[in-house]
Amino acid sequence: MKNINVALVRLLQFVIFVVFTFVVLVYFSTLLILPLDFAVLFIKLLGVLGINDMVSAVISITLAGLLGWIVYKTPGLGTLLISIGMDMVAAGKERVKDFDKIVEAVKSA
Repeated sequence: MKNINVALVRLLQFVIFVVFTFVVLVYFSTLLILPLDFAVLFIKLLGVLGINDMVSAVISITLAGLLGWIVYKTPGLGTLLISIGMDMVAAGKERVKDFDKIVEAVKSA
């Protein structure tokens, strides 16, 4: 019965690891994709207004770069966004390690 309990705890540990990995990947991917999404939406907006796609692409990519530069120049915002992601990584690592204590308790019981 101990082996079944250990296997169950290890399975749950793996599931928690996968969930935290997915959440961290989604967070950092969102940070990368938001400026690109802004550029695409602005290209579509300028296209509706009748501006050529090439001209609107140059304008929107420039505005997306300006937006990124403003975020970069805002004191502490860039480091805050990165530290939030790193805190999620640390929290996930701690939760996965907590399962090792449970495994030891199940093995000794």
